[in-house]
Amino acid sequence: MRGIRSRFIAEERVLGPDSRRRLYLTSMILAGSGAACFLAILASVLLHGGLTGVDAPVQDWLFGLRSPTMTAVMIGLAILFGPVALPGLLLVVCVVWGIVGKHARRPLILASAMLVGVVLAQLIGHAVDRHRPPTDLMLFGPDPSFSFPSGHVLGASDFVLLTAYLVFSRRGSIRGAWAGFGFALLCIVAAAVSRVYLGYHWATDALASVSLSLVIVGGVIAYDTWRSLRASDEPKITIPPAAD
Repeated sequence: MRGIRSRFIAEERVLGPDSRRRLYLTSMILAGSGAACFLAILASVLLHGGLTGVDAPVQDWLFGLRSPTMTAVMIGLAILFGPVALPGLLLVVCVVWGIVGKHARRPLILASAMLVGVVLAQLIGHAVDRHRPPTDLMLFGPDPSFSFPSGHVLGASDFVLLTAYLVFSRRGSIRGAWAGFGFALLCIVAAAVSRVYLGYHWATDALASVSLSLVIVGGVIAYDTWRSLRASDEPKITIPPAAD
């Protein structure tokens, strides 16, 4: 029991009042801005106007950049952030992190939040039922499933942002944090561009996925801050040795 608790429940993380306030404020800003952007895009999609006006120009611009080399790169990104490679990568990261790390709670949070993203994408996708671009524009085989939001972009955003937060929130390196989140941003842009470039999504699909990811990340930051502090304040459990 002591071993299970030490790996999955208790994770001492001492934060001062100012740090707690900053983390909670960050979580509210991320979740609030993400929700506002997502709702604005959703309204535009349902009403067939508003922000969806950027879809055609962005699509035309990216289609103008098509070349054999660029297409090969974009297909590689689609495979990396796809429904086979990304879950496999997540599994490897969580298993290795859970075994090597002192605590297994953070990889468990990562996996749970990723699962939440998958469920939300499925529920929203079936409810909105937005059509993808024409199949003759798709460069990696036809895909008749829903277009809004992009599961590839949502999965990529959740994975890189959550991993960056869960790793660098425990480290004191500001430069490392900036580098980690900068790399996460590059991955998100690459995933979003690849989906529009390959003809599988509209630009607003990708933007909606990033917005939804910010809501998930904001929720994780709030929960992680609250739960870590609670765990550090919980009394130590002492299990007496068994009697002979």
